[in-house]
Amino acid sequence: PIGKRFTTGDPNETPWLTIIGVVGDIRSQSLESPLEPILYVPFAQARLGFMRFWGMNLVVRAGSDPLALAPSVRAEILRLNKNLPVFNVTTMEKILADSFARRRFNMLLLAVFAFVALTLAAVGIYVVMSYTVSRRIHEIGIRIALGAHAGHVFRMIVGRGMLLAFLGTGLGVTGAMVLTRFMQSLLFEISPTDPFVLGGVAFLLLAAAFLACYIPARRATKVDPMVALRYE
Repeated sequence: PIGKRFTTGDPNETPWLTIIGVVGDIRSQSLESPLEPILYVPFAQARLGFMRFWGMNLVVRAGSDPLALAPSVRAEILRLNKNLPVFNVTTMEKILADSFARRRFNMLLLAVFAFVALTLAAVGIYVVMSYTVSRRIHEIGIRIALGAHAGHVFRMIVGRGMLLAFLGTGLGVTGAMVLTRFMQSLLFEISPTDPFVLGGVAFLLLAAAFLACYIPARRATKVDPMVALRYE
């Protein structure tokens, strides 16, 4: 399209413009805003009448703290024209942060709830496995007395807990692939079923489950057979 000419209205009333470049897609208002055609026009041409001009934004690229340059920029503008008001001075980082502040707050709440859920799940697995070990003290003592190694007892306890963890994680990932589609509005350039995200979450859950099973399993390997055989 470089070099082609177009107009935005009646060719007899609206000036013709020449295309000198093409830019990528942008979202000018927020991450949720849909992609729409954007037209960049020189300021001198923007006043010719083919579009209404409501104001002007001055953007300054700074090599240091941009807010430190605000007084000198303001002074230069007033030197050129003392009737020009300069207001709403801010940084691009602040504008971007404000544009997804609500999204960030919602994701923070979800992260907090997810951490609490993960903690409760790990504590629940630990309690269940500890209770299972206490109920199987007599059996573990007999196994050790008959020659079972500590590694065998450890794998038996951890394997039982991890089997339940794998089943729960599989059901959770399946449910997440269905329910995360309802959270698509909170995501940006991330698929609701991104394999890396789901894989990372599954790994985190299984790691927490392993740690929850580790302590009861280690305690089971240290059972004294003589004490266990007398255990009632």
